[in-house]
Amino acid sequence: MKRLTIKDIAKEFDVSISTVSKALNDSYEISVSTKEKIQKYAKDNNYKPNFNALSLKNRQTKTIGILIPNMLNYFFAQVFNGMEKVANEKGYKIISCISNESFKKEVETIEMLSNGSIDGFILSLAEETVLKNDFKHFEDLIDNGTPIVMFDRVAEAVNCDKVVTDDFKGASKTVKYLAKSGSKNIAFVSTISNLKVGKKRHQGYLKGLEKAGLPVNNNLIINIVDEDYKNYENILSPIFDANEIDAVITTDESSAIAAMKVAQKRGHKIPENFAVVCFSNGILARHSSPKLTTVSQHGEKMGETAAKLLIDRIEDKSDKKEAPKTVIIKTDLVERNSTKKA
Repeated sequence: MKRLTIKDIAKEFDVSISTVSKALNDSYEISVSTKEKIQKYAKDNNYKPNFNALSLKNRQTKTIGILIPNMLNYFFAQVFNGMEKVANEKGYKIISCISNESFKKEVETIEMLSNGSIDGFILSLAEETVLKNDFKHFEDLIDNGTPIVMFDRVAEAVNCDKVVTDDFKGASKTVKYLAKSGSKNIAFVSTISNLKVGKKRHQGYLKGLEKAGLPVNNNLIINIVDEDYKNYENILSPIFDANEIDAVITTDESSAIAAMKVAQKRGHKIPENFAVVCFSNGILARHSSPKLTTVSQHGEKMGETAAKLLIDRIEDKSDKKEAPKTVIIKTDLVERNSTKKA
């Protein structure tokens, strides 16, 4: 049986090929009734778009590659939602891959998809890539004319568009908020001390202490390198026993919940005499008991911004390209029940 083409559909309805294409892509330029008729006919007759032909004609696949370091972090799921929303609106498909924090997997994924399968990449660096400080695979991509947008974990040395959170200010403002509501011994728990975002939050914490006139106690700066969140309570327990702590800021939700449990086991009342704040505003924070106050990084907004930047790059056919830009997403404190109102 001969494969149905756009040309066949155009002939069936006595319209132009362009009208059929727009109708199949759900364009607002085509009336709802025409769109419905064409889409129904295409579906009933098992129409499948010929992506190879489209690519040759447009030199575009209308597909974006998205590379995320891990899916355990709800923040990345939020970012992905934002990207998918914009891609759908603009008529782009998504191929999503997970590097699992592996440099090798990141390189292999980029090699696999840069054979003409995609028009550009949105990505956040794998932890191993940050530690190796090797970004040649990204530079090669850019040299070959494939645009990249990095988000959250970015490589300063790579000349591409970037979307980042104001991590330093987010942490600094959180210390100020806790100090205002009476906290004096504020601990900082990081599970990402290797990464630049973790370092920025650490620096922001120190700046916040300085501004609040509170001393730095190195015993209250806790870097957890164990990746298994089930061990967080065991790691934090002896530190809580040995030190006076009345508030905790953490870089993620899992360690915040572990800190909260350890504090409660020691008889602390949250938020009466113990406060907990974490970065990322995800499912765990909203469903913990009590619900967690968070530093929202606006993951969805970050994803939307990254997708818009990439699609603008893909569709920019001018000879003189705009210089790469870095967009900073401001954080907000979302107050819930794990802190007293300042």
